[in-house]
Amino acid sequence: MSDTILHECGIALIRLRKPLSFYIQKYGPTYAMNKMYILMEKQHNRGQDGAGIANIKIDQKPGFRFFSRYRSVKAQPVAHLFKKIGRKFKKAAKEGKEKFKDP
Repeated sequence: MSDTILHECGIALIRLRKPLSFYIQKYGPTYAMNKMYILMEKQHNRGQDGAGIANIKIDQKPGFRFFSRYRSVKAQPVAHLFKKIGRKFKKAAKEGKEKFKDP
């Protein structure tokens, strides 16, 4: 490999091998988000200038949102992303009540 090393992107992926309801019941609704935060913080030390996160829900019914993404180029992009996502979770928990834990 004779290519010079330049700015490279890191990718972190979480694939839930069991149904989402299993993880919500056993660990709570923020399980995957907490794991992703840890993975992204580990990669953050590689020196990137920004961060982004995308979520895809497979087998979603037509007309419902199946994809979302957030990006940040702030001084601490990973922390900024998860702060934004945390606000969405709090709002959903407050407004959704029983729907909040519905996979």
